Amino acid sequence: MELIGTRIIAADRATVWTHLNNVETLRACIPGCEELTGTPETGFEAVVKQKVGPVKATFKGAVTLEDVNAPNSYRIVGEGKGGVAGFAKGAAEVTLADVEGGTELSYNVDAKVGGKLAQLGSRIVGGFAKKMADQFFEDFQAIVEETAPTES
Repeated sequence: MELIGTRIIAADRATVWTHLNNVETLRACIPGCEELTGTPETGFEAVVKQKVGPVKATFKGAVTLEDVNAPNSYRIVGEGKGGVAGFAKGAAEVTLADVEGGTELSYNVDAKVGGKLAQLGSRIVGGFAKKMADQFFEDFQAIVEETAPTES
């Protein structure tokens, strides 16, 4: 499953980059996140509760950052296990670029699921993944723009 998107965030690239690497910002933006620990250098570990169709699960997973090119781009690679519900794993390319009015954040996610989640079908899982990505980036944009310094 592939998800591609862009958002224009009303903040400079350095501010957006800082938030992309801030555990508190990320914890607040990940839907269903109960716990997120770690650092960009060592990777992050998370506990996320979600309901996908009829399947409820608590996923425990790890995420690492690769190909870091601060403050322009990185690749996020992660995997989560949800017990009998199955697993999810994937990677995302995240790129930042200066544009009029702020920073353009682009993402390209490639994810795979297995177990009961895979049995739900690609339409349900794909719709859920898109909804979660949209929610993450809406929350991320709101937090960054709320904390970004304003020009006078």
